[in-house]
Amino acid sequence: MGKSYALRCFAKDLNPSLYHMEYICLSTISLAEFYKQLCLVLGLRDKGGKTVMFKAIQEQIYYLYHEKRQPLILAVDEAQELSTGTLNDIKMLMNYGYNSVNCFTLILCGESHLNAILRKPIHEALRQRITIHYNYARLSDEEVISYVVHKLQCAGSSKAIIEDSALNAIAGHTH
Repeated sequence: MGKSYALRCFAKDLNPSLYHMEYICLSTISLAEFYKQLCLVLGLRDKGGKTVMFKAIQEQIYYLYHEKRQPLILAVDEAQELSTGTLNDIKMLMNYGYNSVNCFTLILCGESHLNAILRKPIHEALRQRITIHYNYARLSDEEVISYVVHKLQCAGSSKAIIEDSALNAIAGHTH
């Protein structure tokens, strides 16, 4: 099971009357583009500079939490690609003016080197806000082989079309 698939399953099982979940997957963009994308998914106008968008996003988060009683869950996929500036601004969005109330939940989903990025001293304050940290373990070689054989069967084929050495090579290469 992949990270993005796990996020989709999580989102599908949420009660939409209790939570407002948004998903962002374009994490290689600039800080300004991140703000525009966040405005877009929250149904806000992306006009004005960073300060205007930041305030509008904060107000929308506050509105969702206090007025609609639907706290925001923001899932950022491929978060290892986020710039230091974007990570710092996410921290400020989580922190600024909420009087120690968690108005939204942030899910950072990414490759394993996201852990090393978050361990940098500059991200200490953001890392302290992480309450749950989970790493997917890789599939064992046997699990990879079972997965490939299962997918072949789902497609109407059988294990007979692929040699054991090829299955072992797939398992060894994909980790």
